[in-house]
Amino acid sequence: MAFDDAFWAPTYATMRSICLTTHHPGQLRFHLMHRALTPEHMAAIASIGRDYGATINFIDIDALNILEGRIAAFPRIRLRRLNPIVYARLFLGDLLDPEIARVLYLDSDLFIRSPLDPLYFMEMGGYAVAAVLQPDRMHVIAGKDLRARKAFSMAEPYFNAGVMLIDMVQYRQMDFAAGLAGLHASELAQFYYDQDMINFCFRGRILELDMRWNLQNPEPAHEVLNPSIVHYSANPKPWFVWSRVAFKRTYRHLMTNQYYYQYRRERLVRMVRRCLRLG
Repeated sequence: MAFDDAFWAPTYATMRSICLTTHHPGQLRFHLMHRALTPEHMAAIASIGRDYGATINFIDIDALNILEGRIAAFPRIRLRRLNPIVYARLFLGDLLDPEIARVLYLDSDLFIRSPLDPLYFMEMGGYAVAAVLQPDRMHVIAGKDLRARKAFSMAEPYFNAGVMLIDMVQYRQMDFAAGLAGLHASELAQFYYDQDMINFCFRGRILELDMRWNLQNPEPAHEVLNPSIVHYSANPKPWFVWSRVAFKRTYRHLMTNQYYYQYRRERLVRMVRRCLRLG
């Protein structure tokens, strides 16, 4: 998982959902690629290890001082609106123990509702990555008026990178900067975050998973589908008062009342401070 201090509570909730739905939480090992965390927030996340016996490996991206430099190496990649921490998943080969052969990468805005064993131990058939299609892939690929970007084709699959089962042997061999080197400058200018890069560089090497392993932008009506992984990928998040999303009430207790209300207060304080600075 990759996150910063602004996402500490959702990360805690995602981790807790994994522990609650597995038969052997003591066998879980979390690798957490993070930017600076307050001691209080880090302690909350670390409590997962104490409460469920899971192993937690904190990887301080800022202390390693590699993120900005690695991103700068990409030719003319624009960060746009996303937090640079999302690019950490491109460097898993450098950040994780080289003996690790398989990793399940998970975003922090997930609710895991069933054991992950069938996913983690599945046969990948030689593919480098296994992932679920992006439901709104036509718009993601083509953008305004569905004018397709030259680097992508709407006739080909495009996958969401929020849940990825990764063969680390093949992933370590990928040089993303080199994979983009042959693109024209006009095409490179259209790349704006790591999901594009993963889809482009691993084209033809991504195994399509059933949508139950990454049900994106879930609304209450989707609860009947009984998904294994719920992904609050759109703007409505379960910690927003106004949001209308699947399993919202359960998610609140997944985060626990204590952290749920604390997180909401912290977000409100950040929003007020941001408004005061803009004013």
